[in-house]
Amino acid sequence: MKPTTRSPWAWIPTLYFAEGLPYFAVMSLAVIMYQNMGLSDKEVALYTSWLGTPWIIKPLWSPFIDLLRTKRFWVLAMQGLMAAAFACIAFFLPTSFFVQATMACFALMAFASATHDIAADGYYMLALSSKDQSFFVGLRNTFYRCGSIFGQGVLVMLAGLLADGHLIPSIKGNVALAWALVFYLLCAIFIGLFLYHSFAMPKVEQGNPRETSHGQTEAGSKQAETSNGQAEAGIKQAETSNGQAEAASAKQLMRNLLDTAVTFFRKPHIGTALFFILTYRLGESQLGKIAPLFVLASPEKGGLGLSTTTVGGIYGTLGVIALLLGGIVAGIMVSRKGLKYWILPMALAINVPDLLYVLLAWAQWTDLWVVGTFVAIEQFGYGIGFAAYMLYLIHFAQGPYKTAHYALATGLMAAGMSLPGMIAGYMSDWLGYTNFFIFVCLCTLPGIIAALVIRKQLPASFGKEA
Repeated sequence: MKPTTRSPWAWIPTLYFAEGLPYFAVMSLAVIMYQNMGLSDKEVALYTSWLGTPWIIKPLWSPFIDLLRTKRFWVLAMQGLMAAAFACIAFFLPTSFFVQATMACFALMAFASATHDIAADGYYMLALSSKDQSFFVGLRNTFYRCGSIFGQGVLVMLAGLLADGHLIPSIKGNVALAWALVFYLLCAIFIGLFLYHSFAMPKVEQGNPRETSHGQTEAGSKQAETSNGQAEAGIKQAETSNGQAEAASAKQLMRNLLDTAVTFFRKPHIGTALFFILTYRLGESQLGKIAPLFVLASPEKGGLGLSTTTVGGIYGTLGVIALLLGGIVAGIMVSRKGLKYWILPMALAINVPDLLYVLLAWAQWTDLWVVGTFVAIEQFGYGIGFAAYMLYLIHFAQGPYKTAHYALATGLMAAGMSLPGMIAGYMSDWLGYTNFFIFVCLCTLPGIIAALVIRKQLPASFGKEA
């Protein structure tokens, strides 16, 4: 069958919006929702950190996406599954057992979202030429971040407005119903994305061997009417050979997976690389879980007592815009003098602004201009520092299996965020917000030291314009 041709502009923006939105729904939206629903900081941090596990281990099942059906099929199937998960979260929120039920739904959605990431990125590479892949990379990243703004900003603000009765006065104070309406909206969005992509995403793959074999079987069956059953024998032989081919492909994939892991951990400087990957964001991994909870918490608990609507506006819009600007500035910096020159300043940029939260917690300033400015500075520095982190992962993955090694590195990156995040709530409850943020600042020191070590191993030319 001749592939359908359609402009990449028709599907890239919506595909990467669909990739970003569920990730931020799990990792950010759920944090604020559970806090609004009355869970403690330690419960929120622990539960939502566990939800990051599928993104850590997704390299384990990513090779099998190639074996079973097409990447377009997986994209559509996961979008449908995420729509169902959003609907289930909305349905269970008003119940007495909402924590257990919604956590199960979030876990399902996290698995579907991680699988969607694999399929969407693979489809992007199949559907576009190398030239178009480079041309559209900025567009895909922009719409991924639009998913972030919508998830962390617009939807949080919507939940706050609903709970405060500004949009539907009759549900004022009903936090569970307000959040349920937000998740029903997410369900409707993903049903729309599924239907749209069913039409807009061209069929660029021929399918797996089983599908091909089935097509050959149908053709052989028609031919059998005039060839006295010779086709039936051919069909059986084809099915046998295809089954053997699939088994061989699965075994080969397992061998490749093992070889990928072995070669990754045999790379030069693997010890310092792991130290860098796992500690560079050690402070940020804990700050990111607790900072929104601190801003929402009442002054009696040491927080700032801001409304959900205000927090959505600060973090989801102002914070994300500052983050994007930081990434742009970082790209300009590295292109001019290389990553080796900037790695230490960039490590300081991501870590030093954490001190601003110590000041906020100590003084308990609630002026929106002060809070907004501090958040923007911290997120701007994070954008600069995170760019350095990702560039180092690209550098370390170079060589044979670079795509698979990059996937492994990003899995370790996710582990470096999720595992410390699990204890952040316990530390916050134990120490109180001011002392917790001091503890976070101490946790930034290993990452800064790791940047100093890595700097000695980086080639001066890496990242610099030719």
